Amino acid sequence: MSSHLRDESFEPEVLSSDLVYKGWVWDVRSDRVAYGDGEITREYVAHTGAVAIVALDDQDRVLLIQQYRHPIRHRDWELPAGLLDVPGEEPILAAQRELAEEADITAAHWEHLVSSWTTPGGNDEMIHVFLATGISATEAAHAREAEEADIRIEWVPLSEAADAVLAGRMHNGILSIGVLAAERRLRDAR
Repeated sequence: MSSHLRDESFEPEVLSSDLVYKGWVWDVRSDRVAYGDGEITREYVAHTGAVAIVALDDQDRVLLIQQYRHPIRHRDWELPAGLLDVPGEEPILAAQRELAEEADITAAHWEHLVSSWTTPGGNDEMIHVFLATGISATEAAHAREAEEADIRIEWVPLSEAADAVLAGRMHNGILSIGVLAAERRLRDAR
C-alpha cells in the first residue's frame, strides 16, 4: 500500500459565508467561493463533529444499538455514538461519556481507531471512532428519552457484524467503517 496516499488541505478564498438556517444541533451555511477562474456557491450543514465507539467484549463481540432515525424512516443498527457538543471536550472523553449514556457501560482500555468525514459533499462533520475494551457495567443506568428511550442493545460477534455490512443488511456508514476497521485491527494484531 502506498504511504503517500492522503487527503490534502485546500482552502480557496471564501468570498461570503451566510447562515441560512440556525438549528438546535447544527446549522446550514451558504458559501460563495473563488474557484479556478470563477466562483461556486455551496450549501452545507455546519456540524459540531461526533464520536462513535466500537465496544468489544472478551469474546470479540461488538456492542450494537438499534434506534429509530427519522430521516431514513428506519430503526438502523449503529455503534454507540454522540455529538461533540460539550465545549472544549476532547473526543476521547466524549466517547467515554456517550458509551455510558447510551449503553450503561464503561471500558478500561481506549484507542483511536479511525476518523472519517461522514458526507463531505454535504456537511463538514468529522467523526472519531474509538475502540473500547475491558468492558464493565456502569454503577447506575442512564435515563433515556425520545429515540433513545427504546434503544435495543445487542452483543454480536464482530465477524458477523462485518458479514452483515458486506452483505448489505446493515447500512449505517459509521457502523460500517468502525466494524470493518476493528476487524482489520484485530486481524493484524494476531
